[in-house]
Amino acid sequence: MSAPPTGANPSVYAPPTAFNIPQSALSTPVIPPPTPKQSPCTTPNNTIYINNLNEKIKLPALRKALSTIFEQYGEILDIIVQDNFRMRGQAFVVFKEQESAINAIKGVQGFALQGKPMVIQYARTKSDAIAIIDGSIEEHKRQRLEAKEKRAKEPPTKKFKSSSNSSLHPGSSNIPGASMYHFGHQVPALGNIPDEYLPPNNILFLQNMPNDITQLILTSLFGQYSGFKEVRSIHPAKGIAFVEFDSEPQAMMAKEALSNHLIAPDHKLKITYAKK
Repeated sequence: MSAPPTGANPSVYAPPTAFNIPQSALSTPVIPPPTPKQSPCTTPNNTIYINNLNEKIKLPALRKALSTIFEQYGEILDIIVQDNFRMRGQAFVVFKEQESAINAIKGVQGFALQGKPMVIQYARTKSDAIAIIDGSIEEHKRQRLEAKEKRAKEPPTKKFKSSSNSSLHPGSSNIPGASMYHFGHQVPALGNIPDEYLPPNNILFLQNMPNDITQLILTSLFGQYSGFKEVRSIHPAKGIAFVEFDSEPQAMMAKEALSNHLIAPDHKLKITYAKK
């Protein structure tokens, strides 16, 4: 059973089984939180922003889990979780009192929900629920609309285009941007395919490894994660390898934990899903 968050009442805290989270998740190792892309918001707010949530948790179960954990710190006005790509792995919890938000961050920061420690900070903007209470909802909506219109005027993000060389044969990897094939697995062209365009599966494709990497090192690194099966098709000279897990969720856990792992000086491990 997972320990309750610091500062929570153990008699009230419900174990993950109450959240309809699979039992297998209880035995998975805790995955270190990611390095923040920007400095956290430290200005106290009634609303807290949570990221690094496990994206495999269904929204109803996630909302219930967050409610059970955070209601111990005060009255909750709203819990915002969305199923769109931009909001995956994130949530907002709106408290009636600011003191509740302050205590919740202190008490729950780093608490692992289904193997991933929550990263919590104050929200950068006021929530609708609070704007309604303090009478500023109209101004709040106006500012939000202006921000939306400003984003719409920004240059669109360049979309990924697949290679037109779809008839390439194995061994044709000397062509710039072409795919390589190793032991039946298609290797995406290096630096060409963003992670989000690769569908999850149980085999991970590793890149940017030192040329003295060994199978033993990778086995020790990935073997600590549940479902690890084997290291396959390692090519030290190319700095690539494949690692197989029993299931897609287990591979996803390891990928999220070890992406950008400093496997050697000047070598941050790049991990994507293998193309089958």
